[in-house]
Amino acid sequence: MADVTPASDPSATRDSPWQIFLMFLRLGLTSFGGPVAHLGYFRQEFVQRRRWLGEAAYAELVALCQFLPGPASSKVGIVLGLSRAGLPGALCAWLGFTLPSALALALLALGIGSGVPPGVLKGLQMVAVAVVALALWGMARNLCRGALRIVIALLAAWLVLRWPGLGAQLLVMLLAALAGTWLITPAARSEVDALAPWGSRRLGGLLLALAALLLLVLPWLSALWPNTWLRLFDGFYRIGALVFGGGHVVLPLLQSQVVASGWISDPLFMTGYASAQAVPGPLFSVAAFIGAAIDGWPGALICLLAIFLPGFLLVIGVLPFWQTLRQRRRIQAALAGVNAAVVGVLAAALYQPLWTSSVTGPAELLAVLLALVLLRSGRVPSWALVLLGAALGGWLL
Repeated sequence: MADVTPASDPSATRDSPWQIFLMFLRLGLTSFGGPVAHLGYFRQEFVQRRRWLGEAAYAELVALCQFLPGPASSKVGIVLGLSRAGLPGALCAWLGFTLPSALALALLALGIGSGVPPGVLKGLQMVAVAVVALALWGMARNLCRGALRIVIALLAAWLVLRWPGLGAQLLVMLLAALAGTWLITPAARSEVDALAPWGSRRLGGLLLALAALLLLVLPWLSALWPNTWLRLFDGFYRIGALVFGGGHVVLPLLQSQVVASGWISDPLFMTGYASAQAVPGPLFSVAAFIGAAIDGWPGALICLLAIFLPGFLLVIGVLPFWQTLRQRRRIQAALAGVNAAVVGVLAAALYQPLWTSSVTGPAELLAVLLALVLLRSGRVPSWALVLLGAALGGWLL
């Protein structure tokens, strides 16, 4: 199956790290709605608008990032920045996307910021539902061609809704890969050729080894030299290395780490987590709130860097190996099955929790349909729609 929305040659046009930073800063300011909505915003910006990569490449990237520890949407952004401007681009993509939420949450913990009004938050949720729905429709049209892939997507959605949780999502991906390997005949040419190759296997191996070494050595160093900053870095690095999928999955690990150890109280922790859902950007930025509450600005910086570092090292370290593996026909067949399953998993996430928690009456349904029409027209950029949704929500509710 050829990608029907071919991406431009990634080696033909390069972007400066500063340009990457500004692109992701805008997304970090306007991407509300949680990890699934973030992936929808990314698709609209980099698949549809800028054509950095095609639908199949994007779905493959999403699947790969979901298989690795750390926040999935942030890892997608890191790889996109890496493909356009190397390591500086990857760093700038992460910084731009993370900075608004991290800064807002750190200020809130220090008593300077304020929460988002409920009406504004409701309007932003309506826009997020529309963005995810449109992204899902576009991906389904390209990645679920044929009865077999439609069946894989529907079964994936049903299984994830029937047994919610990360374990079910990973199992669905594995089963879809097996189904693709056995039942799907891949195209003669690779479907996924948009991301520019980066790095060597030797460098990738070094980064993967560093990620594992830090996981093993940091607890020993923290015990040998008791220090608040070292303990914070160790605790948050382990959380970032052990959480798959990101988002709400990080809550129990964070709670057991920072509340059970007596670093902050449970009410303060829940305040920070609730606030993280009311600001744009990755939910992992709640680390900045917790760090600031424990030790001011130094604590916020240490916790933020530590929780994102494992995902950063792992996704960049895996890429050189993945770019070679994905050229094999069996891998391409497995990817076709996984891409269909990604559509199903996103459909399940659109329904639960986005739709069920946001669309509770005729007014919300009308707002979502209006946002869909505006997005589909292509005349209203997502950032403008976010501002419109926030204004209307604050005025009506």
